[in-house]
Amino acid sequence: MKRFSFLLSAFCLLLTACAPAQPATLTIMTHDSFSVSEDVVKAFETANNVKLVFLPSGDAGSMLNKAILTKSAPLADVMFGVDNTFLSRALEADIFEVYESPELKNIPAEFKLDSFYRATPIDFGDVCINYDKKYFADNNLLVPQTLDDLTKPEYKNLLVVENPATSSTGLAFMFATVAHYGDGFTDYWRALKDNGAVVVDGWETAYYTNFSASSGNGPQPMVVSYGTSPAAEVIFADPPVDDAPTASIVSAGSCFRQIEFAAILSGTQQRPLAEKFIDFMLSQQFQEDVPLQMFVYPVNPNATLPEAFAQYAQAPAEPAALDPNLIAANRDEWLQAWAEVMK
Repeated sequence: MKRFSFLLSAFCLLLTACAPAQPATLTIMTHDSFSVSEDVVKAFETANNVKLVFLPSGDAGSMLNKAILTKSAPLADVMFGVDNTFLSRALEADIFEVYESPELKNIPAEFKLDSFYRATPIDFGDVCINYDKKYFADNNLLVPQTLDDLTKPEYKNLLVVENPATSSTGLAFMFATVAHYGDGFTDYWRALKDNGAVVVDGWETAYYTNFSASSGNGPQPMVVSYGTSPAAEVIFADPPVDDAPTASIVSAGSCFRQIEFAAILSGTQQRPLAEKFIDFMLSQQFQEDVPLQMFVYPVNPNATLPEAFAQYAQAPAEPAALDPNLIAANRDEWLQAWAEVMK
């Protein structure tokens, strides 16, 4: 009997040793606009015997606030979606661990804003003025080419913008005006206000209610949106269309470039898997999934863009830019100055 019990115990131990390990769990904190294809997720999970759990946490600002408040007991292992408008705040809060991905060798230097490798660039997009091509054609009106043009009388009441205090697109557009006009940006906004610019709380209202090309009867034929919005108009058109009904103004300094980052959250218990996921996000497979999932550009120049995206999305040759440290030091003051002008 003792011999049988010994053999049975040894057999059970052998079965345990041979059984595949249960998948580990890797939690990714994201903003609400994050999206990735199921087959891409499955590829990473299968290759690494892991279950990915995504934790939507509001917009980029709300997500960052949540990560900072839970720093002592982090809710996730990796964060995706903090951008260059919030990067300095994240770095000052010391919520990220240092990791220099070997995949960064493929990424252009212009996207590497953290020299200490706490935040890894993943994608970028440009906040630009979009316009309704039919409106301008029907009214025999030239499309404005610069920020200054938007204050001219022929464009009175034709622009809707988002409040920078409540909208990331509105904030990015305000930053474009700061980059272009410096301390005089409030004078520019005063001129926009005098020329009938309409302010709404968020992008969805601006684009789907006020913008004439999207709503069909909205009062404004120009809206602060994205350089990729014209591609989305084609890809999601029902019925299908042969051309984008909208286009973007992409002259020098008129668009603000947002770069989104991923980072390993301090205190993770899954550091090796977190490193692998950062590497995976820079891989060609993930990077080629980015455009049609989140309508942004991959930072990996080896990634192939979808045909419609490549044809209709517009990227400015000279986007506006501000140092993240400058943004961190002045964001609240700029917002207060904007509010005083636009009240």
